[in-house]
Amino acid sequence: MSQLPEHQKGRGAQKRIHNRFFELSHELRDDFLNYCEAEGELADTNQTKYIEVFPKTFVNKVNSPDVGMGFSANPYQGCEHGCVYCYARNSHEYWGYGAGLDFERNILYKTTAPELLEKHITKKSWEGHPIVFSGNTDCYQPIERKLEITRKCLEKMLKWKHPTGIITKNSLILRDLDILKELAKLNCISVNISITSLSEKTRRLLEPRTATIKQRLKVVEVLSEHNIPVRVMMAPIIPSLNSHEILPLVKKVSEIGAKDVSYTVVRLNGQIAEIFSDWIHKALPDRAERILNQIAHCHGGTLNDSRFGTRMRGEGEFALQIKETMALAKRKYLPQQKLLPLDASHYLQLKNPQTRLF
Repeated sequence: MSQLPEHQKGRGAQKRIHNRFFELSHELRDDFLNYCEAEGELADTNQTKYIEVFPKTFVNKVNSPDVGMGFSANPYQGCEHGCVYCYARNSHEYWGYGAGLDFERNILYKTTAPELLEKHITKKSWEGHPIVFSGNTDCYQPIERKLEITRKCLEKMLKWKHPTGIITKNSLILRDLDILKELAKLNCISVNISITSLSEKTRRLLEPRTATIKQRLKVVEVLSEHNIPVRVMMAPIIPSLNSHEILPLVKKVSEIGAKDVSYTVVRLNGQIAEIFSDWIHKALPDRAERILNQIAHCHGGTLNDSRFGTRMRGEGEFALQIKETMALAKRKYLPQQKLLPLDASHYLQLKNPQTRLF
């Protein structure tokens, strides 16, 4: 019988996960695998598909009290980066796909996003609240190099001098340095770079298709050199996997210009618990149970924690140790640094020129 590879290279999730909203499910049966072997065909080509979608709106209000943003905009749904811990995997089920391999291999893109964005920010009722790209999936994932949807959105934000946030772990952001510099002159931009580890080995395991650690550190350095405020997100911290790196990571990014460091404790909500558990038993079999037990210890004894107020930071002994270590690192390496609130006055004056008379 033809067997699927034990570890699928270049992917985070190692299997397809049934969409819990679907009545029917799919499975690879032995007779199908035997047929593929006899015909010399692959049972699974592991190829990425790109699918254009046409949403009616683009900017989303974020109601969660512990995320730290009011509005987000996502040019893409699904993410080829393949981070195995990604909380956004569950959202792919609402589009009719699974949270496992489907999330990495079926990428939905919104060609009309720039027009929808401009339509939103020019509404009479809109007051210029910061909009963050992306609150769900990375706005600089690999297909952005070709489609340039994020760049076109940033051009709209610059046109209207609108407060803008970016969250990414891809060095492709440096392509848009020209726009970011202009937004920075107006104090209308804040960039969050996700760096979960200084170890390239750990990065390849957790985030197989993301930019290397070296490239991400370069992004922090280059943006800082151009006075573009940068926060590094050590998200998530996973006990016994990268939790020992808090001090050296904060020290490193402070030396290259980061203004702040934030963190979350890993939480395996929804389908992510099954995906992560399957992955870690294949990627790190000797440490799998220890890591899973410590994650559960941070969330009241369960891998799946959706409680507002505790889900992002955790609770218990391990979570407290992480919190205190991060506080120590920031006192030691970032004592005077802070990010200023983004300025909406330029946008409001441009949108309503008559306000200058008052």
